[in-house]
Amino acid sequence: MSNRNHMIAQLRSMLQLTQTEVQVARIRVTQARTEAVRKELTENARNAERRTHEITAELQRLGGVADVVSPLVGRVGAVVKATVEQAGPVDEALLGDLTLEHQLRDRSVYLRGLAEAAKDSNVRRLAERLEKAHAATIEWLTTVLAEHALGGPPALQPTPFQMVAGGATRAVSLPVNFAREQVSRWAARLQQRGEQVRGVVTDTAERAARFGEDARDVVVTGRDAALDRAEEVSRREGATDTAAALHEARTRLGALHASELPIPNYDDLGVNDVVSKIKQLDEVEDLNKVIVYEEANKNRSGVVSAAQTRHAALAQEVVGIR
Repeated sequence: MSNRNHMIAQLRSMLQLTQTEVQVARIRVTQARTEAVRKELTENARNAERRTHEITAELQRLGGVADVVSPLVGRVGAVVKATVEQAGPVDEALLGDLTLEHQLRDRSVYLRGLAEAAKDSNVRRLAERLEKAHAATIEWLTTVLAEHALGGPPALQPTPFQMVAGGATRAVSLPVNFAREQVSRWAARLQQRGEQVRGVVTDTAERAARFGEDARDVVVTGRDAALDRAEEVSRREGATDTAAALHEARTRLGALHASELPIPNYDDLGVNDVVSKIKQLDEVEDLNKVIVYEEANKNRSGVVSAAQTRHAALAQEVVGIR
């Protein structure tokens, strides 16, 4: 097969993959956490659409038959990808996006080589543009995944299905962990001398009664107060795993008290002061608390943006992106 035919074959494959990229980018727009990310993803979709036109133009110049099937295949591929990924957590979906971008970049490198051999400057310039674009997207996705791995609020929010998939294990583990702690504690006590058994049983019954009363109190309060009260009860009852999970839930819902944030007198500070303090934070969890608390309360875009920028910088350090 001649270099020309090889280039046509690669351009056809890249056209189909780029059409998939366009549709995936549009799907990701709906998952954007902030308006800034939404704009970036929207621009990514437009750029990918532009690349499809450029690839199509080169195909036609080389004598390739206009392909009306690839756009359809690309859209179907994106729909299938989006449907399948609903069964898994958001990080798996992002890893799938990263795989797609790596394939497109690698094909761009190969296409550039073919163009060099064929001395086709038009295809070579196109390949160079594609390679650069996909390398930038790979870096962005790597950063997003690093943020996710560090436990911070990522640039993309999971779909409802992904939230269920990602949280199902944790939700199931809460009562299991609580029960395990209680059984372990009671079993240890029951190994004590026989005369203490009755006291243990009585103590357990009293705990259950108090826990029931506390539960009734929780039901009639608001969500944030309920979580706060449930965490307090869990800590008092010695259910440390449950208390930790509830504290995490409060953190992710922005239900912490201002006094629990890593920046003193947070609610009294203006945007510039908060941003200055954020730049000094080096712990991912501290940034998470600030981001979610701010979004749930004053929702000042400058503060959220500064915290996410700092979070992304920490994530890039972890994966070695400068």
